[in-house]
Amino acid sequence: MHIILVSSRLTKARALTLTAAHVITGGLTMVALGFVFAVALLYMGLRHASEIRLPVIESLVLSAQQEQAHKAESFLRENLNAMAVKLGQMQAQLVRLDALGERLSALAGLKPQEFRFSEAPGRGGAISTVTPPRDLSMDELSRQLDTLSKRMENRSDDLGILESTLFDARVKRKLMPTIMPVDASWNASSFGWRLDPFTGQNAMHEGIDFLADVGTPVFAAAGGVVVFAERHYQYGNMIEIDNGNDFTTRYAHASKLLVKVGEVVRRGRKIAEVGSTGRSTGPHLHFEVRYKGTAQNPARFLQATLK
Repeated sequence: MHIILVSSRLTKARALTLTAAHVITGGLTMVALGFVFAVALLYMGLRHASEIRLPVIESLVLSAQQEQAHKAESFLRENLNAMAVKLGQMQAQLVRLDALGERLSALAGLKPQEFRFSEAPGRGGAISTVTPPRDLSMDELSRQLDTLSKRMENRSDDLGILESTLFDARVKRKLMPTIMPVDASWNASSFGWRLDPFTGQNAMHEGIDFLADVGTPVFAAAGGVVVFAERHYQYGNMIEIDNGNDFTTRYAHASKLLVKVGEVVRRGRKIAEVGSTGRSTGPHLHFEVRYKGTAQNPARFLQATLK
């Protein structure tokens, strides 16, 4: 490339010749100068940023900071709301567990003061000097709450099963003939083989005879459904109660019957009065316990009250 310089100061024109090397060198020099200028400008801006007051830049920085703070606040609020919901659920579970614990205590026959479900258990201990305590992070706290919630749900299920088992056992106990059918201190004839008072022969006595005056109240030794309540040619006025689980109880020789077939009676309810009807030599209550129709020794069931 040829460049001709013409000037009034020059006596004659001059010609310059630019080669490719000159052009490349000049271009690189301009790029280097631009880079150095940019670096210097950035350095000066950072060094004196606190001293320079540019409203536009300050507004952009403040807006960015506010947006970041708003995002952080929103994130924290969402996490706190989620934890509040989880805590509410856990409080509801705790109320159910307290009520369930009280019911279990009653079913198990425990005294209320033995288990204080509404009070937090006493806890304590010294702070370790080897491993100092530290604050939980948000994620750690959330995981702790989730773990505790699952454990409470599992405990609730387990206690529910235990309550059902204890309730079934209690119902079965109530359906078993375990209380005295009459207020009498001793029985006239026990269960087993004996001499029949009418024939003098050795005969099987399938119940227990309790001596009592006519009109003495007769109580249901166990709850159940009345399946027989009328006169029997041998037992006289008799009541038979189906106690469930293949057990039945019989109350014979009564002077008066106070229940009817189909009635549901609770354990301890007055169902008849002592008499001497049927095949009887005097006022007494003949009491039987049968399992699948086979006579059982009532003393096995009444032994707790006979002691």
